[in-house]
Amino acid sequence: MILRGGCLCGAVRYTLHDPAQGVVACHCSQCRRWSGHVWAGLEAGRVEIEGPVTWYRSSETAARGFCPACGSSLFWRSDATGDTEISAGTLDPPTGMRLLRHVWVGDKGDYHDIADGLPQFPRGSTG
Repeated sequence: MILRGGCLCGAVRYTLHDPAQGVVACHCSQCRRWSGHVWAGLEAGRVEIEGPVTWYRSSETAARGFCPACGSSLFWRSDATGDTEISAGTLDPPTGMRLLRHVWVGDKGDYHDIADGLPQFPRGSTG
């Protein structure tokens, strides 16, 4: 499967080869602050990125990539594995994706409830 996407202004485009088949919603405080609400992302598989990306070191273990022109939040990259996640909202439709689960719900904002019936984990993807 190949998916494509990009930032709001079009300066950054990417192509995903063999991405994950679903989206995970992260409610941690860093993702909330970075995305403005909930980070909905998917594992990229092999990704080809075209255009300028600024990488922000958000923790000792990961960096976040965004478009330096329009500020779109695009990527999260693990230092340990080199794996990259893509912001699901930046994918070109149709994606064929569905939300699979919620992680870090112990940190979620107090202004909303999660009521979709999907699995919820207080910390990472396994609890």
